[in-house]
Amino acid sequence: MSLAMNTPLMSMTIDRRREAYRPGETLTGEYQIDVVKTDDLKAVELSVLWYTVGKGDEDLGVHYFERQSRETSFGESLGSWRRFSTVLPASPLSYDGMLVKIRWCVRLRVFLRGGKDFSEEVQFQLGEVPRPTPPEAAKAEGVGSNVLLGPE
Repeated sequence: MSLAMNTPLMSMTIDRRREAYRPGETLTGEYQIDVVKTDDLKAVELSVLWYTVGKGDEDLGVHYFERQSRETSFGESLGSWRRFSTVLPASPLSYDGMLVKIRWCVRLRVFLRGGKDFSEEVQFQLGEVPRPTPPEAAKAEGVGSNVLLGPE
């Protein structure tokens, strides 16, 4: 497979990758962009954010954001690894509900001068919220049943 001309090759890593991160913990990592000429680049954005998936309107909140553009100078070679670091907030915690899910990720976006943009993301979990019990499993366990108990 060959890459089309002007299609960036983006790489991201999160340091000390693990199952879940605690609020107040520092999230660090690095990213790199290859296979695109600096002259073809308009901007590069890296953000740490959360978004919802599921029923209702989708919400999104940006916790950390950095932007490099032609105006602010890209500095070192684009092929060099660039570091990022942020202290994670207290909320919202990652949540994997039946109707709504809250996802955290590190997102890298590359904007080219011709108007095209490309993005990649690495998801991670903030906090450890237990998964909700499906209604059919709750009924089998007697949780949430509508049984009324009278006087003994």
